Amino acid sequence: MKIPTISRSSILGGAKLSALFLALVLASCGEQDARHNIADVGTDGPADQGTPVIAPEGNENAGEKVFRDETFGNEGFWTDAMRLPQGIAGARVTPNQALDLGLNVDLARVPIGITLGVAAQLLLDPSGKSSSILNNPDNTIKLLNANAVVGFAAKDNNGDGHIDILHGDKVGATCAMCHTRMGFSVLRRPHGGAIGFRHDGLASHNLDFGSLIALAENSKAYYPVLQLALNANGGKTLGRAPTGLTVASVEADVDAYLRNKDYYPVGMFDDSPDGNGDPMHNSALFRQDLAGPYGTEGGIGRLDNFSNLVYTALLDPTTLTTPGGRAFLRKLGGDAAGNEIVDNYVRILANTGVTNYPFVHASPPPDPAMAGSEDYPLGVRVDEQKLRDLNRYLDELPAPHGVSSRTGDVRRGEELFRTAGGCTACHNVDQSRPVPAGIIPMKTIFPGDNPMVLLAQRLPPLNPILNTAESIFDDKMAVVNASQRGLERGVAMPLLLDLGNKPNFLHDDSVASLDQLLDPERGPQAPHPFYRADPKDRADIAAFLKSLSARPRSHASNPR
Repeated sequence: MKIPTISRSSILGGAKLSALFLALVLASCGEQDARHNIADVGTDGPADQGTPVIAPEGNENAGEKVFRDETFGNEGFWTDAMRLPQGIAGARVTPNQALDLGLNVDLARVPIGITLGVAAQLLLDPSGKSSSILNNPDNTIKLLNANAVVGFAAKDNNGDGHIDILHGDKVGATCAMCHTRMGFSVLRRPHGGAIGFRHDGLASHNLDFGSLIALAENSKAYYPVLQLALNANGGKTLGRAPTGLTVASVEADVDAYLRNKDYYPVGMFDDSPDGNGDPMHNSALFRQDLAGPYGTEGGIGRLDNFSNLVYTALLDPTTLTTPGGRAFLRKLGGDAAGNEIVDNYVRILANTGVTNYPFVHASPPPDPAMAGSEDYPLGVRVDEQKLRDLNRYLDELPAPHGVSSRTGDVRRGEELFRTAGGCTACHNVDQSRPVPAGIIPMKTIFPGDNPMVLLAQRLPPLNPILNTAESIFDDKMAVVNASQRGLERGVAMPLLLDLGNKPNFLHDDSVASLDQLLDPERGPQAPHPFYRADPKDRADIAAFLKSLSARPRSHASNPR
């Protein structure tokens, strides 16, 4: 069923009757398929395009279910190891507080009583701040039980036919947590989450993941994906914080690190279980037929392999304690550091009462020689058909429209992009073409890169572990980088889509706007130092970039 066409301004502007009417109408619509309500969101560019590998046998509808609700058993990690639901319940987190953390609520799944009650209260306070329903922590549990909190999936683990996470059932994490924003909504926090209908594939810029997992009763269970200080490295640490966590760090130490926005900024997620504190900005996952390779550093060549690594290493890090997981960490960081991370992690899990891990449901390869490959980096792989289904869903998710500009000339910006500053040496103009699949060398993207060797010897094809101490830009590529695939240390090309909704730029969030990204004041040694001195040029290029769509451009201004 299509969502009724109702003016966004009538809701966000606080028109009370419209808010009530909208909630009543949408409550009667049932589950919405909102992804097709996003229109596709411009021909010159690098010659080497590369074509990402896709799986035509995947099923898009099944892939939607994987994206939104599949945990592959990781609810055991989030509930029994991290104890996040228990922490949310114990802290009496309200729906309003959850929204402030950047969590989203799928209106199609909200129990009808809550929907109608909130609608009535929005008549009096469109912000929802004074809503007794949204300030009642019991309703947070009801929303989790209803699978209405985007990115979290509650499971009927005790098999009694209904879900109650306070009485035997469990909550796991899904792709949607970091890669869904709400489109049409009845309530939206300017710097937080929203209650509305989901638009899968869009980057969640407002998710405060660090503060969210700090709510867990046992956030130490996330140890391998935190910034660590290891004896194998002489107690040194790599990341945003001046000191790293240790096996002796207490829960309060871990929570303080996670809640410190200088160390773990909003909208970011640390996707490398290597002991480095290198969170990166959440990325879009729409139109993955145009994307690849995967990860900022280009370390993964295929989308299904990227998804498998997320499920087996990030959404259940206890898999790192298996022989395959230990081998993975030893390969990345050397024997001493890899073994230390695993040994410390096993101690932490034992000391905090975590047993019967790993939790994720995954299988070994048919050929033992495949263990440690990109397909089986930790020696295991989740259900193959579900990975293929997820591929198909992410390939088919449409990109959003670009946004029009009131401050720049889009056509002039396109011409500048084509002809000035070398933009097309790396980027396509036509965003309907696949992103160039090569890796941009670190010295090209970051002329100021002046790394020291932290670990000289790693098994080929991996390069030495390198780090430029005065910058956080290369932290993400120090240990995990494209040398895993035999390519050089550097960065992979991003999709240049949905930039009008992006709050900051570069994967480390170090640039606040497109104007600043193009401003020579940043200096010739800074990351991505490709500038325009004229403010009018910068404004026009920014307008062009924000307008980009996945549709082929008409080329009316340039007939080539």
